[in-house]
Amino acid sequence: MQHTSAGLARKLSFLDRYLTIWIFAAMAVGVLIGNVAPGVPRALDRLSVGTTSIPIAVGLILMMYPPFTKVRYEELGKIFRNKRIIALSLVQNWVIGPVLMFALAVVFLPDQPDYMLGLIIIGLARCIAMVIVWNELAKGDTEFCAGLVAFNSIFQVLFFPVYAYLFATLLPRWLGLHGAVVDISMLDIARSVGIYLGIPFAAGFLTRLVLVRAKGGDWYRERFIPRVSPITLVALLFTIVVMFSLKGDSIVRLPLDVVRIAIPLLIYFVVMFAVSFALSKRAGADYERSATLSFTAASNNFELAIAVAVATFGIHSGVAFAAVIGPLVEVPVMLGLVHAALWAQRRYFAAPAR
Repeated sequence: MQHTSAGLARKLSFLDRYLTIWIFAAMAVGVLIGNVAPGVPRALDRLSVGTTSIPIAVGLILMMYPPFTKVRYEELGKIFRNKRIIALSLVQNWVIGPVLMFALAVVFLPDQPDYMLGLIIIGLARCIAMVIVWNELAKGDTEFCAGLVAFNSIFQVLFFPVYAYLFATLLPRWLGLHGAVVDISMLDIARSVGIYLGIPFAAGFLTRLVLVRAKGGDWYRERFIPRVSPITLVALLFTIVVMFSLKGDSIVRLPLDVVRIAIPLLIYFVVMFAVSFALSKRAGADYERSATLSFTAASNNFELAIAVAVATFGIHSGVAFAAVIGPLVEVPVMLGLVHAALWAQRRYFAAPAR
């Protein structure tokens, strides 16, 4: 197992491998700046248009751009050939996932409405980026993963505002939680998604369309993608530093709050993976597709969650703080689930797939 762990670590880039450490460091640097150099947060506050912070907006849009350049939009048609499997993916990603996270948020954080709402938004943001890394490490079906990523990308652009309005406003109101959860309109969410998901989606799609035609698919995959990929994590860390510098004077409760948010996230990742893997195998999927379906269902698009939380509720909100905790928990848990998937391959499938 030690050799396997070392092998998995070597397959991750330097930034990916130590992402949890970088996130902690970025949070610490932001808090330090906010407390030691209060002029910096004031200067950042002045760089705003209305309620939109320009540094945060730039960071979030840059963060979302590289994942969309990786999506193989031409692979969408392939995943619709097996209607049973695509239906299972839809149920896992857009029914079970959001409902489970909503339930965990309500159960674990009923006295912290902002954190509760942050978790709900994380549950709605289906993974379209890091899942490719986890799937590759677990020896899943690469092409099928690309198709699911493309499908989820388009589904998010079209339906995320509807889901956010349903789970963040209507369901809490129906359950008598309207006094605890901020009442937001679908227009507010649609505006945020249009800016922070629509712009990078269009840019990524056009980039792929133009460069593949001009330079060829091999050049695009082997030269361009490796160059732009680090932008996502660099922009994420920049955004975290800015966010925490702006609220550095209120982070004294950070450790306890991180733990409270991390517990339901941990439960969510593990339960979603286990349930999805069991359902996929029962539906007749081989190991490669079972692994792909499970990681796609268990992972989340924390970049989108952070973007929507910041744009809709503000940099200083608890909603944004909860969204930032997402990648801090997801990265180490997903690495553990890669090992679980490889164990399941040996234990429950007759022979390793080639």
